[in-house]
Amino acid sequence: MELKSKMLIAEETLVIQLKQKDHQAKAFEVLVNTYKERLYWHIRRIVLNHDDTDDVLQNTFIKVFRNIDSFKGDSKLYSWMYRIATNEALSFLKSKSQKLKINNEKLITKAVEDLRADVYFEGDEIQLKLQMAIATLPEKQKLIFNMKYFQEMKYEEISEILETSVGGLKASYHLATKKIEAFLKEN
Repeated sequence: MELKSKMLIAEETLVIQLKQKDHQAKAFEVLVNTYKERLYWHIRRIVLNHDDTDDVLQNTFIKVFRNIDSFKGDSKLYSWMYRIATNEALSFLKSKSQKLKINNEKLITKAVEDLRADVYFEGDEIQLKLQMAIATLPEKQKLIFNMKYFQEMKYEEISEILETSVGGLKASYHLATKKIEAFLKEN
């Protein structure tokens, strides 16, 4: 419990410093170094492509920097940033599918297929099949599954990020796992 309170104090201090012009640059560097890897993998599981992930991650940090003054502290900074990253990733996919004139499902299917040639993808055939199964899920189930399964987030954290009930999350996660199991059995 003591570690958790220290982290909260550190986060509160970081937010204060991010809002002060004379400490902002150093505080932002700390923020990026603290969260870039977790946010990278969160975004990567949504957009699947390394280069696209880097672009979305950069846009996420730009948005965080520009909007830090509007952060009220009603949620954790981490949750607020994850919400921004999630929205940026989903907006990116929507924009990319419109540019390519294909629907979001086809875009994700193509991205999964492209993972075979992606030098940054270290998975084997089983992991590739899992990504294919996840790609078949509706958007919200996909987000919930990725956050719970890969990032091992607690339902309360996911609830704060996605602004939805814990009960709804549990139901969505259960449905997602059943759909993934069915996909893997069939393929």
